[in-house]
Amino acid sequence: MPLSAYLIVAALVFCISIAGIFLNRKNVIVLLMCVELQLLAVNINFVAFSHFLGDLAGQIFVFFILTVAAAESAIGLAILVVLFRNRGTINVEDLDTMKG
Repeated sequence: MPLSAYLIVAALVFCISIAGIFLNRKNVIVLLMCVELQLLAVNINFVAFSHFLGDLAGQIFVFFILTVAAAESAIGLAILVVLFRNRGTINVEDLDTMKG
């Protein structure tokens, strides 16, 4: 497969995630998933360029990115659970005010 096929797939995934962010600004979980999709699109580009350039540095870098992304998702979901328990909602519009 040519490099352009991988780049097109990564661009489509990135555009889908951007559309998800703009179309759904109410649910925090969907916003978190869209950010993860953006990171996945970047990872596809890293792997594609690494493969076609014959360098393993990009593929190794993706492993580190995926490890940090998994930790980020776990912490983000834990924060969402605490927010839901305290506020009773995960609606972005209801979470924009801070209580002292």
